[in-house]
Amino acid sequence: MHSIWVGIDPRPPTARILAMAGPQETLLKARLSSAPKHPRALSTFLEALALWQGTPVRAALAVGDEEPWCDMGRFHVGFSDFGETPLYSLDVVSRLQRPRRRDGLDGMGDFRDMRQLLLFEVAR
Repeated sequence: MHSIWVGIDPRPPTARILAMAGPQETLLKARLSSAPKHPRALSTFLEALALWQGTPVRAALAVGDEEPWCDMGRFHVGFSDFGETPLYSLDVVSRLQRPRRRDGLDGMGDFRDMRQLLLFEVAR
């Protein structure tokens, strides 16, 4: 069974989310508030995507060691009820790599760096 790859870049002013079914098929692009309003928002989103597609989700949350833009407390990743489940896994990664190709979906802005995040962090 193949998994869905999800990249999350929470840099203000909006969080960008990219979900892919393998390296070629883009499933979802989104721009959301950079800070979730509920403690279970991220885990519920990942679970819902896994249930919708019927396949596990492998996600990467991009946080920079040297950048002050991501407060991990906003995502409640450190809480005991957050972690790997049968529906999803989440890795916290240090930063995004700059992309080399277009994804072919216009209108949502540039998500090429998110594609690189998925290929280098989630698909490994």
